[in-house]
Amino acid sequence: MHKYNCWYQSIEDPNSRYNIGEIIYRCPKTGSLLEVEHDLEELKERSPESWKELFDTRYRKRKWPYGSGVWGKKEWVAPFIDDENIVSMYEGDTNLFWAEKYGNQIGVEDLWIKMCGNSHTGSFKDLGMTVLISAVKQLIADGKEIKAVACASTGDTSAALSAYCAAAGLKSIVFLPRNKVSIAQLVQPLANGAKVLSLDTDFDGCMKIVQEVCDKQNIYLANSINSLRIEGQKTISIEICQQFNWDVPDWVIIPGGNLGNISALGKGFLMLKNLGLIKKLPRLVCAQAENANPLYVSYLNKFKSFKPLKATTTYASAIQIGDPVSINKAINILKIFDGIVEQASEEELATSSAKMDLTGTFNCPHTGVAVTAFEKLVNKKII
Repeated sequence: MHKYNCWYQSIEDPNSRYNIGEIIYRCPKTGSLLEVEHDLEELKERSPESWKELFDTRYRKRKWPYGSGVWGKKEWVAPFIDDENIVSMYEGDTNLFWAEKYGNQIGVEDLWIKMCGNSHTGSFKDLGMTVLISAVKQLIADGKEIKAVACASTGDTSAALSAYCAAAGLKSIVFLPRNKVSIAQLVQPLANGAKVLSLDTDFDGCMKIVQEVCDKQNIYLANSINSLRIEGQKTISIEICQQFNWDVPDWVIIPGGNLGNISALGKGFLMLKNLGLIKKLPRLVCAQAENANPLYVSYLNKFKSFKPLKATTTYASAIQIGDPVSINKAINILKIFDGIVEQASEEELATSSAKMDLTGTFNCPHTGVAVTAFEKLVNKKII
């Protein structure tokens, strides 16, 4: 397979570039987060129709590792990783569910739910973790010393990290906020042999501590501050279009906490458009819990300013984050996509989840946040 070129690049200064084989999370010059940039001119040497045909040929097939929803798009994701270093559980390729009954109740017939939770550890975090852990194996094969891989988590990231590390034979360490993670999410890292540290702080406090530990102890950081995670998560956008026979939805709504996923969604759609596989971009909506809504507050002032806040308890515990790491990436994407930010109260998200459950789905509170945002935009006649 031809190895396409990619590199790290500052989100603030496109001239600040770094080798993809470095262990680096922020730009040393600007202090900003990094993005993985791909050589689009090189990728354009293959026609849009040829890319579609390649991706469709690989979709859900058994040929390793290309049946994975992530690694079926390897050239666009992490072309620098050798196949023998890929750690995959055939993540992705999740159901795009036609929510016919619920849509008819709301008055939006063409409504679809991307079931990202239909994955190995139960969340979309598997999409980013397969790329990150595969990259760690590649770094080690290339001579880098990495003692372990660590993350701060409200549950889902720790489950994905511990599972993929266990499959790769790597040590994993997770930092969890005490009494703020569900039993199901706590059991997974313990079962996978991770070292689990329960700290008397919130997610934002865990995030600060894990960054310090990784800096000092030669431990690799697995949170979405690490731009490799975004490369796996952006395949959600590619897969949605693929499942719609390469058509583009008008709107995509997603809950947001640390804001890596809204950034990833935007990046995937932009790559599709830049390489000619789609002709238009969807509108994006980021939905936040009212008790953890710093992006929503910033949206109200047209993103002129942003202030972290102290998130308070919400049923949507995985997005109970007041100081999101990917705030600048998210704001940049929302501006490009003419995006909207909406919020959901605790009563609203619980009601929305229950309403959808009665139509045959089974929803977590985080989905309830997105559903609330959707209903509000329908009622305002924006959708």
